[in-house]
Amino acid sequence: MSTPSLDSPEPPKVGATLQALRQAQALSLDELSRRAGVSKSMLSQIERNQANPTVAVVWRLANALRVEMSELLGVERPPAPAIERVAAHSIPSMSSPDGLCQLRILGPIDLAGQFEWYQLTIEPGGALESAAHEPGSREHLSLLSGSLEITAGGSSQTLACGETARYAVDGPHAIRNLSGQQAVALLVVLHP
Repeated sequence: MSTPSLDSPEPPKVGATLQALRQAQALSLDELSRRAGVSKSMLSQIERNQANPTVAVVWRLANALRVEMSELLGVERPPAPAIERVAAHSIPSMSSPDGLCQLRILGPIDLAGQFEWYQLTIEPGGALESAAHEPGSREHLSLLSGSLEITAGGSSQTLACGETARYAVDGPHAIRNLSGQQAVALLVVLHP
């Protein structure tokens, strides 16, 4: 298949690529239709190159197939660098309204909702309280300095420096700094 260029007068033909990706994942047209929210007849027309999908349809199909839109469109991506370096000032962070908790988002945005990791800093008296995540979600908290109390599943435990706690987060949960010193931890969230 030839790679489309940006100055080509013809839109890319995604039919063969869509069919190959669907078959590689052993998905029927019915299953892909259900996952993507695109009618089975439209999928069939796209696969036979009788219809060109809109950007919204390509986006839905790419999400349903868990691939990049560029892969579905047959556009070659430049190779990733051997080492991708992210400057400290470029790492996004979030703070709690009281300023006692800070999360530095260490994971790449394209993994959000699947696998996320953060550097968590909680000042004395601070708490990161969270509502339930989707069923089957888990957190892994590795304490680098200080001490923290973890509450999940109706249970609480104090974590000392160097320890790791793993716990379900499909219910309300909290991480609290009850000590008099700052606590720093790595927090990993795994979504089902």
